[in-house]
Amino acid sequence: MSTVAQVIASVFILLGALLAFTAAVGIVRFPDTLSRMHAATKPQVVGLIMVLIGAVISLRGNVDIWMLVLVGIFTLVTAPVIAHTVGRVAYREQRGRDGLLIVNEMEPNESDQ
Repeated sequence: MSTVAQVIASVFILLGALLAFTAAVGIVRFPDTLSRMHAATKPQVVGLIMVLIGAVISLRGNVDIWMLVLVGIFTLVTAPVIAHTVGRVAYREQRGRDGLLIVNEMEPNESDQ
């Protein structure tokens, strides 16, 4: 493998690990479930994708690349669904901060009754 490809792969892996670390810090530091959910999904998924891109560049020509692609696709498909489910459960159990939601679209209106 060329030195340029190794450097690019290393940069992707390090940046992805840094994003995953910031997501972990956000999960520990944020005060409520909705903020933690944001930290758990967005930077974590982007960090994982960056690490996978670095691994694909590093494993160029290997059969295992397709498994890494499948891991990335699975993560991109499942992370939003999990975040949505956690958000709905947090809303139903009223785990959010007061005043966090300006417009409450899940509250029943007078016309719905």
